[in-house]
Amino acid sequence: MNRDWTATARTLSEALPYLQRFSGAVVVVKFGGNAMGDEAAMAEFARDIVLMRQVGINPVVVHGGGPMINDMLKRLGIASEFVRGKRVTDKATVEVVEMVLTGLVNKRIVQAIMDEGGRAVGLSGKDDDMMVCVADDPELGFVGRPVEMNVQVLRDLFNAGIIPVVAPVATGMAENETFNVNGDTAAGAIAGALQADRLLLLTDVSGVKDADGNVLTELHPDGVRAMIADGTIAGGMIPKTETALMALEQGVRAVVILDGRVSNACLLELFTEPGAGSMIRSSEPRVTPHDRPE
Repeated sequence: MNRDWTATARTLSEALPYLQRFSGAVVVVKFGGNAMGDEAAMAEFARDIVLMRQVGINPVVVHGGGPMINDMLKRLGIASEFVRGKRVTDKATVEVVEMVLTGLVNKRIVQAIMDEGGRAVGLSGKDDDMMVCVADDPELGFVGRPVEMNVQVLRDLFNAGIIPVVAPVATGMAENETFNVNGDTAAGAIAGALQADRLLLLTDVSGVKDADGNVLTELHPDGVRAMIADGTIAGGMIPKTETALMALEQGVRAVVILDGRVSNACLLELFTEPGAGSMIRSSEPRVTPHDRPE
């Protein structure tokens, strides 16, 4: 018998306890980075999401789209200004953000999932008032911080066997406001509102690293706060770990920061013993095959 097929069968058999453990679980996946611009990587990601749905997981995809927004703003001649590393989002900019995220990017991901045999529906945080925001910082303009969540529409899609794909654009407390929301922040808020079993933050790095550059496979909130305070966690990893802490406080069971450039990263995390990337959880050790979701 072909050795490759034998290895495939063995892998499926070894994954069974993990498949059983996550059956019925809600897993929110933040998708972004380089994979969004690569057709092969997009197809592989979509295939993994369809497989998750096929084995009984309820996945939610929340996506970003910064490079696509930058490209469109440049083409339209709209200048971008940044304050403390964050884009100032005026009225013209937020209109472009909404157009790109809810149109171009969202529908590409939906189409990729359907091309792999799944059923998907594209939404934004504005649909059914899923995500209601206030201004995160007056200097940044229409950059939102979620203050109200209504995720029943996502549960309805789960019940219909449909994968939700959510663009991080939200409505405001005042009439006719539209807010751009950081993709990680949106994913954390959605995961918290759903009391998700897992929040997977796909990045372009291998995980949270210690002072010597080694990837930490498991962290706890106090340790994360200490590493932020002493500068071990710095730069773009700060908002990701802060999102993780927020999600845990809201009831998410565990958050994993992992490298989305690795093939089948989500499947490696969910269905293998070592997992992938850095898991942040309140107290429990990394999941065992028989650790059922609560």
